[in-house]
Amino acid sequence: MSGNRKIVFDTETTGFDARGEDRITELGCVEIIDLLPTGRNYHAYINPRRSVPEKVTEITGLTQEFLIDNGVFFEEAAQDFLDFIGDSPLIAHNSDFDRGFINAELDRAGFAELPRSRFIDTLQIAREKFPGSPASLDALCKRYGISLASRNKHGAIIDAELTAEVYLQLNGGRARSLGLDDVSAKDGESILIPVAQPRPYKLEPLSTVEEREAHQNFIVTLGDDTIWQKYWRKAERTDSRG
Repeated sequence: MSGNRKIVFDTETTGFDARGEDRITELGCVEIIDLLPTGRNYHAYINPRRSVPEKVTEITGLTQEFLIDNGVFFEEAAQDFLDFIGDSPLIAHNSDFDRGFINAELDRAGFAELPRSRFIDTLQIAREKFPGSPASLDALCKRYGISLASRNKHGAIIDAELTAEVYLQLNGGRARSLGLDDVSAKDGESILIPVAQPRPYKLEPLSTVEEREAHQNFIVTLGDDTIWQKYWRKAERTDSRG
């Protein structure tokens, strides 16, 4: 598995109390390699075995009835989730929140919790990069010109995709991911930028004298206002200066 592989993920939940009564309702993961999404995703709706607050439904569009009909219990999704993430670093926006819920659900399902050291927090990166500026996912998308057209509701897979784009931008954007800005000086070193040097001697023309005279005679027939006349006079002046 690529050493540059990371998983960007997001959770939707019934509330904020991971170790209390609240549960995950949706889980979305996006695989990135060398900062770019590969197209491999993992997504699951989770039946929380409890009611979904009306406010949560307004934000996510998820109802208890929908999750009963379309969701699985977390313990049924846990192994697929763990297989998908493998041993890759995990990226989330406000990762403490998502890590808290993931670990609480893993613990209840009898799986080992994920260590804090595996998590990368785009919220923390943004606050360090832009101190004092808004650092919500929406604010960062607007800062970087990332379209929010697909985000009429909060959804785990949509938010994971947006977080992946934000993470890319926080790390230098697509030029960085393609290795186009790797020319940089290390401490104490200078960058040598090649500069085109003038030729030591003038190149001889490839055309013959007869060909150049025929071309000049043809240009004369085009009239004085043609662009060719301007270029020809400029060339004559250059030739006269040697």
